Amino acid sequence: MMEMLPWKYNLKKIEEINPSLRYQEGEDFAAWQTKARAKIAELLGLDNMKKADDDMFTVAYTKETEEYTEYRFTLQSEPGYIVPGVMRVPCGATGKLPVMLTLQGHSTGMHVSLGIVKFPQDVQLVEQEDGDYLVRAVKEGCVGVAIEQRNFGECGGNPQTGNPDCHVSSMNAILNGRTTIGERVMDAMCTIDAVLAHFDFVDPERVMLMGHSGGGTATIYTAALDERICLAIPSCSLCTYKHSIAAMLHCVCNFVPNIAKYFDMGDIGGLVAPRKLVVVNGKEDDIFPDEGVRESYEITKQLYATAGVPDACALVTGEGGHRFYADPAWRVVHSMMRDDAE
Repeated sequence: MMEMLPWKYNLKKIEEINPSLRYQEGEDFAAWQTKARAKIAELLGLDNMKKADDDMFTVAYTKETEEYTEYRFTLQSEPGYIVPGVMRVPCGATGKLPVMLTLQGHSTGMHVSLGIVKFPQDVQLVEQEDGDYLVRAVKEGCVGVAIEQRNFGECGGNPQTGNPDCHVSSMNAILNGRTTIGERVMDAMCTIDAVLAHFDFVDPERVMLMGHSGGGTATIYTAALDERICLAIPSCSLCTYKHSIAAMLHCVCNFVPNIAKYFDMGDIGGLVAPRKLVVVNGKEDDIFPDEGVRESYEITKQLYATAGVPDACALVTGEGGHRFYADPAWRVVHSMMRDDAE
């Protein structure tokens, strides 16, 4: 009998797991969500994070263009940790405005969301892969917000190459009973706090969140926990562990210790219900494979049906690989928001 390699042995163990906190038919759905959210917060290490008493929100500058007003800001999420960000408000907009918080994945930083090229690899993201998330959000009539996620760009990326640098920080987080995903969730939630507290033209009923790849992972966990988010768009991230992060080399920032014992990604998607969820993927994505995405989405879809809102979630599949698909995703977003308004 041939010996099994350690990684294949552990993958097989994951394939055999029946997550113990998965929703069970007949269970009170709201009670399950409450219990599941508490467990996910614990697994992410949020219990070992302390939100700063003072957000120290500071606007460094404002800039007017023909299309938008730009605010460059910083805020304190945890005592001593500063999150940089940019907000653009479309010109001519009046009344309470929807806001879209955008989270870059493994890229050179939040400037890509702004359509800015700083490194050679940014060209493909901006020009071919719809990576300028904030630019598109503003064109769609939203206040667009981008923040620098931990270990990317200004918050830990390699200044020479632009590449993200997650390993040491993520391992240190685990030593502290935390996770990088949890830290990114904390920063996103504190950004929502700050935007709502400091800009009265932002509609608290229309807070949306989107991200791709690692940003999509942060999006799904944040939306699962923060019920202020009315619509979430995780791209190339909602996929079974056995098909994606457990099956091949992925950055350590994707991993949450012990989570497979309790949940798979489809279960976490169900925690967004009854709020809107638009899952985006690529048919040829080789690191979040279509098969695993569809298996996860079926679990999420069943949970949305249990919540009584089967039409509040959607799967958008692009014909290519690991990238965002802005046009079809935004068509679904507008359709969902119109349904709410009617």
